[in-house]
Amino acid sequence: MAGSLEKGSEHPLAEAVVKYCEENEITVQPVEQFEAVFGKGVRGKVGGTLYFAGNEKMMEENGIPLKADHKARIEAFAGEGKTPLLFAKEKTLIGILAVADVVKATSRDAIGALREAGIRTIMLTGDNEVTARAIQKEVGVDEVIAGVLPAQKEEKVAQFKEGGHTVAMVGDGINDAPALARADVGIAIGAGTDVAIESADVVLMKNDLFDVVRAIRLSKAVIRNIKQNLFWAFFYNSIGIPLAAGVLYPAFGIKLNPMFGAAAMSLSSICVVSNALRLKGVKLSGKAEAKTEPEPVEKEIIRKEEKGMKETTISIEGMMCSHCTGTVEKALAGIDGVKEVSVSLENKNAVVKAEESVTVEVLKKAVTDAGYEVKGIQ
Repeated sequence: MAGSLEKGSEHPLAEAVVKYCEENEITVQPVEQFEAVFGKGVRGKVGGTLYFAGNEKMMEENGIPLKADHKARIEAFAGEGKTPLLFAKEKTLIGILAVADVVKATSRDAIGALREAGIRTIMLTGDNEVTARAIQKEVGVDEVIAGVLPAQKEEKVAQFKEGGHTVAMVGDGINDAPALARADVGIAIGAGTDVAIESADVVLMKNDLFDVVRAIRLSKAVIRNIKQNLFWAFFYNSIGIPLAAGVLYPAFGIKLNPMFGAAAMSLSSICVVSNALRLKGVKLSGKAEAKTEPEPVEKEIIRKEEKGMKETTISIEGMMCSHCTGTVEKALAGIDGVKEVSVSLENKNAVVKAEESVTVEVLKKAVTDAGYEVKGIQ
């Protein structure tokens, strides 16, 4: 029943439930009169019976009572950093699922790196306060604002901007799109929804929060490089142009041969380009990226198991930008059995780590259906 209701939702938690059903070959049933309620859950009829799935607000608004032991269980899950999903039939609660993401080591490191750079981090989430605080404690964000709807996320971003702050918003879901568009800089995760990607100014190719740190470091290096080029170009031309114009000829009889002037001008362009090429040597990584093994996930959490894995490299033609790589990554990541996808725009390929059951034909079809041409598979 949980898989049937959540199949029509685009929420990441719903995707986890549907993925679990697919991996365990659980048959879902068709849902009629399906309706998604932003920030609360979904509802629909199965076999003529009305079912609900969502948070406590969803249950309360539909007159579904929660017993003391239910609330205790919900609070226990939330205290462990898990998001409780409540399921009800008509006016009766029939089950609770606890879903959580394993916090990557790079996420904790990214928050630490941002703090070292003097950037304040704030987590805007639709989860309840207890769950949000548990995650805050684990990753170390400075502030948490919990229980917010998509429109409220946008309002919070607007409030920060009105307070004189420069705001960057990082998100991956359709619920984050308004806030991404409102922020001074909207940063979307490449594997996120198309709506979020289209609303953002920057798209990260990988689903890794540390890429935000890399993007900031690269941006600062670029601005610094631009200032250097402008300064030296102004300095060089301030001396070279008057000299080429013959300003020293009346007093000292010094004049510049036009051929030397042309050569000097070319040399200035070479200096500017050479300085810009130094950006390729900028170190975007740091000690914060030290990799550690992820902590084991508890039984209540829906997770992926890695066993019988194989790695496949797909050469792809037609990718022109980071949005293209995000589309390809999303298409490949949606295949049952695929555990990890890394798409490179520079190398024009995708490296897929998947179970042995995932065939080459399935991978090729996913890329082709996304609108791109497969040149080769290794």
